[in-house]
Amino acid sequence: MEDLLIIGVLIVILIPAVKSTITHLKGEGSCCGGPKEKVPKKTLTGKPKKVYQVEIEGMHCNNCKNRIEKHLNEIEDVIAHVKLSRNSAKVEVYGDSSKEVIKETIEGLDFKVKSIL
Repeated sequence: MEDLLIIGVLIVILIPAVKSTITHLKGEGSCCGGPKEKVPKKTLTGKPKKVYQVEIEGMHCNNCKNRIEKHLNEIEDVIAHVKLSRNSAKVEVYGDSSKEVIKETIEGLDFKVKSIL
């Protein structure tokens, strides 16, 4: 009887751990195990309408930084410059993208936005 209880507890503990490990190894995780992101150069003409300073929680490495920068730069009217050492991003908006779009983009990658100023 005790053996079954121990096996049951191990199964409950190991299933989430195995799922998380598989996700990480497949490169689908939000951090260092993910695919090596490359940030293409992006330029927009004119002056930005708004410039935001975004504090980000959860970046651990250059891959984290690159993921955030790449995905922010995929927004049509945005150019982002992410600083891992400061856990922040300077986001230049040349059109009508809102703070909410910026926050949703970052948090959709499993990072946390602490503030947008």
